[in-house]
Amino acid sequence: MPDKKIAPYGSWKSPITSDLIGSETIALGQIALEGDDTYWMEVRPSEGGRYVIVRLSHDETSDVTPLPYSARTRVHEYGGGAFAVEDGIVYFTNFDDQRLYSQKIGEDPIPITSEKALRYADIVVDKRGDLICVQEDHTHSDREAVNTLVRITPESGSSQDLVSGNDFYSTPRFNPDQTMLAWLTWNHPCMPWDGTELWVAEYSPEGLMNPQKVAGGTEESVFQPEWSPDGRLHFVSDRSGWWNLYCWDFDEITPVLLMEAEFGVPQWRFGQCTYGFLSGGDIVCTFSQKGEWHMGIIDSETGSLDVLETLYTLMEYVKVTDERVVFRGGSPDECNCIVELDVKKGEFRVLRRENPSSVEEEYLSKPGVIEFPTDNGLTSYAIYYPPRNKEYMGPEDEAPPLIVRSHGGPTDAADTALDLRIQYWTSRGFAVVDVNYGGSTGYGREYRNRLQGTWGITDVSECVNAALYLVEKGRVDANRVAIRGGSAGGYTTLCALTFHDQFRAGASYYGVSDLEALARETHKFESHYLDNLVGPYPEARKVYVERSPIYYVDQLSCPVIFFQGLDDKVVPPNQAEMMVEALREKGIPVAYLAFEGEQHGFRSAKNIKRALDSELYFYSKIFGFLVADPVEPIVIENL
Repeated sequence: MPDKKIAPYGSWKSPITSDLIGSETIALGQIALEGDDTYWMEVRPSEGGRYVIVRLSHDETSDVTPLPYSARTRVHEYGGGAFAVEDGIVYFTNFDDQRLYSQKIGEDPIPITSEKALRYADIVVDKRGDLICVQEDHTHSDREAVNTLVRITPESGSSQDLVSGNDFYSTPRFNPDQTMLAWLTWNHPCMPWDGTELWVAEYSPEGLMNPQKVAGGTEESVFQPEWSPDGRLHFVSDRSGWWNLYCWDFDEITPVLLMEAEFGVPQWRFGQCTYGFLSGGDIVCTFSQKGEWHMGIIDSETGSLDVLETLYTLMEYVKVTDERVVFRGGSPDECNCIVELDVKKGEFRVLRRENPSSVEEEYLSKPGVIEFPTDNGLTSYAIYYPPRNKEYMGPEDEAPPLIVRSHGGPTDAADTALDLRIQYWTSRGFAVVDVNYGGSTGYGREYRNRLQGTWGITDVSECVNAALYLVEKGRVDANRVAIRGGSAGGYTTLCALTFHDQFRAGASYYGVSDLEALARETHKFESHYLDNLVGPYPEARKVYVERSPIYYVDQLSCPVIFFQGLDDKVVPPNQAEMMVEALREKGIPVAYLAFEGEQHGFRSAKNIKRALDSELYFYSKIFGFLVADPVEPIVIENL
């Protein structure tokens, strides 16, 4: 290999371009299996962020969802669980009108529900062909949306309430002979990772009878109820402090397997699943430990776990039928894929990749999990990516700039699967640290609860401490440290820039700047999220003000770039606009890019490209390096 060129960090030329990420990359989601056929969801930025159901049958792949339909639900605003398949018929929610449709393969979709302010998600189909799903009613704009579990007859579109009265419902699941239905429910102020209840009832054409609560409460989070082939109800619960598997046999609840590992995930979206049953009753499961996922098979008789060797460090949307397992998997060397496992043969096969273009391994930074000291003598976790490019190296007397990533949620987690949005930076000479601050999932309930009452403090201090740790180790340049994040991660970013002086620049993607405004204006699903993270509003208004960066712009003295979707209902645009105006008036360098038609998270290829290139351009002007490729300039006020 020829000698590497020596060039300033940040200025390296990279094949991982914004076009590759925006136009050639898709996002893969929900999976469904029927017989030998496999269905999955694709989000396509090149088609304006359209959600397309794809079918693999006899090794031939075809789109199910025709233009202009987009199979995406807005229940809880984050969606998920937008389609189901039964007897060759696909049932889905269409994004534009939120109506339910039925579609025979190869034919046009037929509307089922009327054009009302109703949304649907988490669909299952009974043996009569009726749909059981979550309905979210926005008919009355002067009050909070109403969520129910309903049964809908496709032929007539008629609807029957099965369960109502609570704030939220999810995950309806039939037992093998469809005489019983299980579901999850919870009420404000709980989020589903705080406390949910698992219920079952007898199911008949008349409705549900003799409902009973099986598990859960305000201090126990239950996830993914599933019935085994022999008719026992399984579920994931964190009653031990970890999301572990349990079984209910109508008399008592017993643990299937107890481990210091997480078999569940935060239920931000419908349709998430981490385990399923083989035909003989054994359980194929996935679980995370310290940021990495593993797959195993639990023997249904002995309860022993056989951990499988896989290439994947992230495994999601696990579906199991007979001896076949399909899931979304990712690894440090490969973008997320739809992967099929033949259990008998022990063979894995990739069915679809999020990015079909291969990037040479020598351009990819390898993640390393780090543990670092933080406040109060505690330890926190992060994933560190050093700069890497086969053609370049930095000057001997220079350390690389660092980008601290703060994930969203904040109840969520960073993982080690290949993410070209990280490699975009590392291949140009940046170091990146993806922080799993206290409050992140994957480390047990105690770690998750670190954020209770301390959002804007714990997450921020741990992002600061991650940066300090890397500076002290001599891995990065203390004078060129930036922080970036989206949504809740954007809030952490703005707090870090306002209340600390560790950072020299920041990028906020649809981030929160005013907690009061968020508490007053956000949608139903998150309308009491802050009760646990900050305190009940308005009783704790003083705390809300104290932790809102918008009120302390006088303490902010470094440049910030803001990105915002103008149709965002989760964090409305005025959150960013108030902050931009305050920085503008103070004379601090600031840039603002607003995108028509985008909501909470950007889905259009041109907007994804524009945002990435603009952030790079912004850093180049703040940190003083030349960008290798031409990018469209942006206006940076006060520079």
